Amino acid sequence: MRASRSLTDKLKEATMSKRHNHGEEHYHRTLEALQIELVKLQRRLIAENERVLVILEGRDGAGKDGTIKRLTEHMSPRDTRVHAPGKPSNREETQWYFERFVRFLPSGGEFVVFNRSWYNRAGVETVMGFCSKADVKKFFEAVVPLEEILVRDGIRLRKYYLDISKQEQKTRLAARRASPLTQWKISPVDQAAQKKWSAYSAARDAMFEHTSHALAPWNVVVTDEKKTARLEFLRDLLASFDYKGKDEKLVAPDREIVFPWSEAMQHTLAH
Repeated sequence: MRASRSLTDKLKEATMSKRHNHGEEHYHRTLEALQIELVKLQRRLIAENERVLVILEGRDGAGKDGTIKRLTEHMSPRDTRVHAPGKPSNREETQWYFERFVRFLPSGGEFVVFNRSWYNRAGVETVMGFCSKADVKKFFEAVVPLEEILVRDGIRLRKYYLDISKQEQKTRLAARRASPLTQWKISPVDQAAQKKWSAYSAARDAMFEHTSHALAPWNVVVTDEKKTARLEFLRDLLASFDYKGKDEKLVAPDREIVFPWSEAMQHTLAH
């Protein structure tokens, strides 16, 4: 009986391994196909001197870094930039809030990604008490008019928020702390992510309500399944542009995974 059970277990393990490998193969094939689409898109952007700004926000552990890596992996290094703002300097703290971001906006033919952005003010700065309520109020009054100016001036602005469940965040942050390769990502802000979960939820909801507008709406990506989320984010981003040779079927996103924010969809977010 022991030998029989052992053989059964081995067969189950072999079947699960095949399914896992098949899933991995599908993921990598689809990712490569979507990255080819990104190259097609970038050819058009460069040829037409277009300017693109992609803003990526989200909870700690939601997968921003990994998503950006797959987004930019095969794009032109001369025409693609990623900006991840750090703590403002003493000088920057005395400037107009948006000033330190404006100098990183795209020029003609450039594709720029903000790995966090001016929306720090509506998120981490609000939750962690790094700014006053008056600062947040001024931010909400200014950000939509600013984005409208940018879009009307020709910048193709796309805004994505990567959402994650509390349990999945807990798992990923624990894995981050345990790995010598990712421990550098841990900061006091990360360590407060679980304790201040509800505060981050409230700040996110207020940000959506005040800053999702017709010229630059927010899009939400559900990231508990990390690899699926990466693919659906890329599909949605590509679907938002027109370019020669576009594979319309490939870039059709799953609206259960990535969707435009709306009050009607608010209940689907992690709280």
